[in-house]
Amino acid sequence: MVVNRILKDGKKSLAYQILYRAVKKIQQKIETNPLLVLRQAIRRVTPNIEIGSKQGRALAIRWLLEASQKRPGQNMAFKLSSELVDAAKGSGGAIRKKEATHRMEEANRALAHFR
Repeated sequence: MVVNRILKDGKKSLAYQILYRAVKKIQQKIETNPLLVLRQAIRRVTPNIEIGSKQGRALAIRWLLEASQKRPGQNMAFKLSSELVDAAKGSGGAIRKKEATHRMEEANRALAHFR
């Protein structure tokens, strides 16, 4: 699911390379299982709003990739690995996006009974 979201112009092998390099960089940065870091980052970024689990995961992956693309740096693997590590720790652009969405949802919930 992550690879298909990284995909650009149908170049799936390039998307796999980006993901593998990001996983290797995570392993170099912190000496834990990088797949656990990936799983924890997706779990932390998944929104709290009432949607299905697949849709929540898809949103989390989309937010992680958007936040990593906005990071300064030259290659996508480095930016993705940094964003995943930050999200697993509870900070980063994707976490800010989740919190902003949650605040917006709370504000709109207060106005929902007027409809």
